[in-house]
Amino acid sequence: MKKTIAVVCGGDSSEHDVSMRSAEGIASFINPERYNIYKVEIHAGKWEALLPDDRRSTVNKDDFSFEVDGRRIRPDFCYITIHGAPGENGELQGYFDLIKMPYSTCGVLVEAMTYDKFVLNNYMRGFGVSVADSLLIKIGHDKEVSDEDIVSRIGLPCFVKPSRGGSSFGTTKVKTIEALRPAIELALKEGEDVMVEAFMEGMELTCGCYKTKTKSVVFPITEVVSKNEFFDYAAKYNNESDEITPARISEHLAERVSKLTSMIYDLLGCYGIIRIDYIITAGEKINLLEINTTPGMTTTSFIPQQVRAAELDIREVMTDIIEDRTS
Repeated sequence: MKKTIAVVCGGDSSEHDVSMRSAEGIASFINPERYNIYKVEIHAGKWEALLPDDRRSTVNKDDFSFEVDGRRIRPDFCYITIHGAPGENGELQGYFDLIKMPYSTCGVLVEAMTYDKFVLNNYMRGFGVSVADSLLIKIGHDKEVSDEDIVSRIGLPCFVKPSRGGSSFGTTKVKTIEALRPAIELALKEGEDVMVEAFMEGMELTCGCYKTKTKSVVFPITEVVSKNEFFDYAAKYNNESDEITPARISEHLAERVSKLTSMIYDLLGCYGIIRIDYIITAGEKINLLEINTTPGMTTTSFIPQQVRAAELDIREVMTDIIEDRTS
């Protein structure tokens, strides 16, 4: 019998629409001859399976089951593609752990830690991974640190971003001290904590990876050339960047980035596909930007690009991840 796969999407953050596009991609990547596939949207307190003919079926939160044409269905596996809360911060993973539902991502601790950029960077620094200098401003305490103190510590230009979030929502590249406070206020609209991060001049790279009990796969590296000030929302989703896979870098640097990606995967105890973003500064120094544990999965996203460059079959990659936790 076919296993039933739920592609869990939506969420309550600004990345809801991005997640829905990723769900379309993932649903198309999973082999329909081997699996029954349903998308389940979580949004604004509603959990609903999306059925043919625009029908919806309410999900029973006791066991994540839903009714389809008079039959009660409980998925065998959930592929989480929620960018932001509750699928990228550990909340949904904790729920699935409680009801014994296999899923596609890292566990609660890793999800919560990678979701918070400030926490992650300081944690990875302890392993000797190079990250940008940064400071944290908490909501309600943003007036307690002066603009002059921030610039003295971090310098200009700098990036101001929500500590927890993605797709560059609420992120500003700040070039002048006068622009700092409006950038902080914008970031606070997206989250309770704001990270002010030092600017690093260099080449941006991103590298995907997944591992199962029997294999370890690091995908070819992508070079990201934004046509904007930085790799912002428009660059990511409105074709305002050039994405070159494999990256135009030396074989030696590519090997170092690949090894670091694999090492970080193991250090954190990741699962499923992750994507790690880096900045390469002078002297080919590799600096960690962030770790994406639910990376975008539209047909034009980085991971599908890298899978094609590796001459792999995306359906086989999806099958690897599903079968590793359901067999």
